Amino acid sequence: MLDRLEMFIALATERHFGRAAERCGVSQPSLSSAIKQLEGELGVQLVWRGARFEGLTPEGARVLDWARRIVGDARTLKEEMRAARHGLSGNLRLGVVPTALPMIAQLTGPYLRRHPNVKIEILSRSSIEILHQIDNLQLDAGVSYLDNEPLGRVVTEPLYQERYLLLMRVDHALAKRPALDWAELADLPLCLLTQDMQNRRIINNELARANVPVAPQLESNSVVALVAHVQEGPWVSVVNAHTATLFAATPGLCAVPLQGEGGAKQVGLIAPWREPHTPVLNALLAEARRFSQQ
Repeated sequence: MLDRLEMFIALATERHFGRAAERCGVSQPSLSSAIKQLEGELGVQLVWRGARFEGLTPEGARVLDWARRIVGDARTLKEEMRAARHGLSGNLRLGVVPTALPMIAQLTGPYLRRHPNVKIEILSRSSIEILHQIDNLQLDAGVSYLDNEPLGRVVTEPLYQERYLLLMRVDHALAKRPALDWAELADLPLCLLTQDMQNRRIINNELARANVPVAPQLESNSVVALVAHVQEGPWVSVVNAHTATLFAATPGLCAVPLQGEGGAKQVGLIAPWREPHTPVLNALLAEARRFSQQ
């Protein structure tokens, strides 16, 4: 039944039989047959079917909750037994909001040195994608904002407070200032992250509080793309301290702190609520606690 539950989770996530089959590495007829077998075993219809996938039935939505728990627990059991036999090893899929990517090596570097038999896959994701993919067992954990928008039922470990600076060329008129108010960003040619990024929503709130219209000339879901445009000029961008540290050392760029009423936002590690966690995830949570105490 476990394989069929995994296929059912994939179908509920992808909402398309073909994509779900591809994700599971099986043919579409095989996936369809497995879902029908699962329905037969449970005695309920799980999926509304027409010419294509039309959603989950009410029973299917309830089974999905159970499927996530059962499959998650089964994976944890396998990981724990492997750790008991061979020591800490395995794979860890970590989703990270783009603004935290410049600091992520400070967390994962020490972790990998302590546990050289673990492999980590780091994926750039929005905060919403991180929560969704943790729910659907596509990610093992994430690094995202903790206190700006609802997280739901997850375990969190704070990592750092995010502070904001204005990144610009050294020949910009504001480059010599020791600090700036958010109100001074009015009429500047901004380039910012896209609206689906929580960092952008935080910046929008800060600008609105300062009565500054939010009208960036350029948007991207890539911090690197924003920095490239700042280098090219005349654009400026609001970045966090880790991004500023990484890029402000680039010749020709500098970053000036922004001061205002909004305050810093907490960024941290997010893990599934279920207990116990896999040994590799428990070790990452412990590494996050060490990081926050530095």
